[in-house]
Amino acid sequence: MDWIFIFKHLPMYGDAALLTLGIGALGIILSLAVGLALGQALYFKIPVLRGIAAAYIELSRNTPLLVQLFFLYFGLPKIGLVMPSKVCAVIGLTFLGGGYMAEAFRSGFEAVEPIQYESAWCLGFTRLGAMRHVIFAQAFTMSLPAVLANIIFLIKETSVFSVLALADLMYVAKDLIGLYYNTNEALFLLVCFYLVILLPISLSASWLERRLRHVGFQCAA
Repeated sequence: MDWIFIFKHLPMYGDAALLTLGIGALGIILSLAVGLALGQALYFKIPVLRGIAAAYIELSRNTPLLVQLFFLYFGLPKIGLVMPSKVCAVIGLTFLGGGYMAEAFRSGFEAVEPIQYESAWCLGFTRLGAMRHVIFAQAFTMSLPAVLANIIFLIKETSVFSVLALADLMYVAKDLIGLYYNTNEALFLLVCFYLVILLPISLSASWLERRLRHVGFQCAA
């Protein structure tokens, strides 16, 4: 292992990690917004919106992110719509993540007992008020483990952004391997930086799941 090579290129990987995190964070935030809207459309069974949401989820979840990025970056310019690679990356990650987040939120809404809605209506809440003040907090808590798992999944999916010529972690690793043939060192740094990004999220997700389970048992008791 060439440690001189590793320490020399640490700053390059650091910049790539910041780019990966920036695009990933923006894509995840937008995915949560899209998923929440679609999850409610599925749950309330509004015919037109439910059909659109179902079609979106099937399309986003059954096509690889790589194919979606190729369509955005290489396909749309054929009809005159050219977007920067960062914009394509964010849109692609949002499109993919929105479908997974929608299913997570839908399952959370469906896990809330109907009596909660009935109680809210008896107390004079409107449908929107009941959703906002009574239902959403419970549904979000129940869907949180799946949401956190999706966040980890989406961050790992950022590894395909290198096809858009973005200097993310995977792009830097492949570039250094091509230039210097230090394959072990480049991949070692790649794994280390992904662990630094993903391990805290994974540990936090496990802690939250245990905490929610503990709180649930206390409430049941």
